[in-house]
Amino acid sequence: MHDQESPENLPDEPAATSAEEGAYAVLKNADYARYLFGRFIASLGQQMLVVAIDWELYKRTHSALALAFVGLSLMIPMILCTIPAGHVADVFNRKKIVLVTTLLLVVVSLALTLLSYFAAKVFWIYICLFVLGAARTFLWPASAAFVTSLVPRNQFARAVTFNSGAFQLSCVLGPVAFGAVIAMTPHAEEHATAWTVYALNVLASIICFALVAPIKHVHKAKPAEPVSAKSLVEGFRFVYQNKVILGVITLDMFAVFLGGAVTILPMFAENIYHVSASGFGWLRNAMPMGAVICMFIIAHRPPLQKAGKAMLWSVAIFGIATIFFGVANKNCFDSLLPLSNAFWFWFAFGMLALAGFVDNISVVVRQTLVQILTPDEKRGRVSAVNALFIGTSNELGGFRSGIVAWLFTTPTFLGGKEATGAIVSTVTGGIGTILVVLAVAWIWPEIRKYGKLA
Repeated sequence: MHDQESPENLPDEPAATSAEEGAYAVLKNADYARYLFGRFIASLGQQMLVVAIDWELYKRTHSALALAFVGLSLMIPMILCTIPAGHVADVFNRKKIVLVTTLLLVVVSLALTLLSYFAAKVFWIYICLFVLGAARTFLWPASAAFVTSLVPRNQFARAVTFNSGAFQLSCVLGPVAFGAVIAMTPHAEEHATAWTVYALNVLASIICFALVAPIKHVHKAKPAEPVSAKSLVEGFRFVYQNKVILGVITLDMFAVFLGGAVTILPMFAENIYHVSASGFGWLRNAMPMGAVICMFIIAHRPPLQKAGKAMLWSVAIFGIATIFFGVANKNCFDSLLPLSNAFWFWFAFGMLALAGFVDNISVVVRQTLVQILTPDEKRGRVSAVNALFIGTSNELGGFRSGIVAWLFTTPTFLGGKEATGAIVSTVTGGIGTILVVLAVAWIWPEIRKYGKLA
């Protein structure tokens, strides 16, 4: 375990700042504020796009398997590109990487716009998702490491909090914006097309590019290590040797893999709660709304004093909330509690919001520790490993939830129905998440003992 006060592990500190500065002092940094707003706009467009893809595919196929393949299409390029992406982020100018990958997202979004407008075969949507996954794999480590050059050391935890909050706010607004755009698009519901949403994402990525381009603080690349197997896998080696980083990444990875139910939310909306696209949007909003509330609370409080225990408890509560969400419906409790469908819908919404609230705590702890415990010359590769673990767990988790839901939906398998498949997938995932917390707390006691997050 690396000493958390070790100077070589700390982000570069452009200028000293007072410990008494307010919660929003980091936003006075013009370059960071420009970066934060640019990434927020881009993330808002991406959230609209992701919701649109899930909605369009399910409308066109009515298949849980089609939703599962969304996660798989995004996961494969992450696995293939993570090692080179981390090396590139440490060798080349990180700002330029962010700009180039942002332009690639413009191209992908434009392609999706045309494919959706002309109702091309679903196969081509998956191809676009593959390219999108590759672009994001190169973007994430460069972007995460780039932030450390924009803020001083004592503001970094708050910068991570605002980064996470901006992302979660985009997750709140994305489904709402998606619903509004679809409502204003003629014949969108009839033809199951979301081309206007994809077109707006083109604009969002262009705005992000324009905001990030003028930023003055850029990564000063150190002399490049010779490209070798050792240099390429350095990120994995460093993560493996640092037990705290390894433990928190593993915890978050398996929690997201097992506990995520976002991919199959269309099934809950249509087959369990019987709500329209607006109701589906509320369900998609629940977790990010909880995370945004958490962000404001964390921003106004001192740094976490027992960060390790806070992360373990937050992930455990995430699993419990996931279980309650899975069973909060008339299918499970109608004989015991004959309550209205509306009641169960809003109870489920509350459980998702709680899950989002505690998940944001674990995100802030993990992202802060990964950056402050990693030397700058390795941040790109370590950030790439972090993005691989968490990114693939998101997509593979979506694939898992879709496959389990599909298995228990297939009429030939135990006489299952759509509702049964969605409930079984969610509840088993929540139980698995709780078991992972217990395992991680036992295997890596360093996490339980980790103190102040600063």
